[in-house]
This record gives sequence, structure tokens and C-alpha cells, in this order.
Amino acid sequence: MFRDPRLLTLTQWLSPAYPTGAFAWSHGLETAVAEGWVYDEDSLEGWLRDVISEGTGRMDAIWIIRSYGAETQEAVLEIDGLARAYAASTERLLEGERLGAAFVRVTRQVWALDMPDMIFPVALGRAARLADLPCAPCVALYLQGVCTNLVSAAQRLMPLGQTGAQRVLHRLMALCVMVAEEAAEQEPCSQSFLSDIAAMRHETQKPRIFQS
Repeated sequence: MFRDPRLLTLTQWLSPAYPTGAFAWSHGLETAVAEGWVYDEDSLEGWLRDVISEGTGRMDAIWIIRSYGAETQEAVLEIDGLARAYAASTERLLEGERLGAAFVRVTRQVWALDMPDMIFPVALGRAARLADLPCAPCVALYLQGVCTNLVSAAQRLMPLGQTGAQRVLHRLMALCVMVAEEAAEQEPCSQSFLSDIAAMRHETQKPRIFQS
């Protein structure tokens, strides 16, 4: 019998229906499609594998875990400052800030958590700690949420049907779990350089439909 409603809270927080506005951000994927770097199901999967395992996905997993483990709000704010400093571009920082502010605003009102505005992964880790939710599932579900949002963006940017989109997400599930398990022992760094370059180029891309 299912007896742990905490997982339902995590899935609520990380659902596309949670009003963070994540649908408006492509994390540089819009530029990758425009440049021809991502153009079909396989290239999208490869792009997302790099983002999750070597880029901001892994970095965000580290920030969630560190924020979750912080004993004081002052320590969390130090982690927030460090996470901001690691942002590879203006749009990446803006994305984290706006998603985080929206997440904090709603979560503060519904769960009555004492939290200042922070970038999204740091805010999520802190909220999970305050709400006594398990950390490992939180990280894995966050990574799956990143994949889900970017696959949804890809469907608006290139020929990708619903079945193909679900195949990509299915093949990325094991990677999300693996990165969530390994992130606790890792230091923050990004080696997904083309993804970072795409985010930088997107700042001046015209026309565009996404904010990043």
C-alpha cells in the first residue's frame, strides 16, 4: 500500500502544471535548433544527455543537494550566491531567478514555508528540507522535469511527434536517476560547452519565441 504522500508533493512541485512559467524557457535549445545542432529525435536525446550529465542538469542537482543539506538560511543564501556565479550567461541566470521566484512565491503561500527568493534549484532544495521531503527523489524528479520541459519546447521548434517525445523521455529516465545518485559526491562544473554557447547566442537571436 502506498503510504508516503511526500512523493505526491514532489510530483506536484515538479509538474508542468506548477506555475513557475518553465514553458517559456528553452535553455538555449531554440538556438540549437536554429543552428541545426538539434534536428530530430536522436540529436535531441544526445543534446539532453549532455545537458543532464555534463551541464546545468548535473550542476542543478548539486545545488539542490547542497541547499537541502544546509543547516541555516544564511548557509543556503551562500549557496544561492555561488550558484548564481556559476551561471554561464545572462539568460541562464535570469531563467534560474524567475523560475525560482515563481516557485518560492507559490510554495510560500501554499505550504507556509519561510523562504526568500532564490534561484530555482537552490529554492527547491531548501523547500524540500523545510517540508521534510526526501532529497534523492527530489533531485531525480527535478532532472526529469528539466527533460520534460525541453522536450516540450522541442515539439514547438522542430518536427517531433508525441510518441517520439515520449521515447526520448523514456530513454533518459535511467540517466536522471544516475546523475541524482552521483551528484552528492561531485563538484559543480559544466562541460556541456555547446549548450552554454547556445544560451549565450540566444540573447541576441531574432526571431525567437522563448525567453532563453
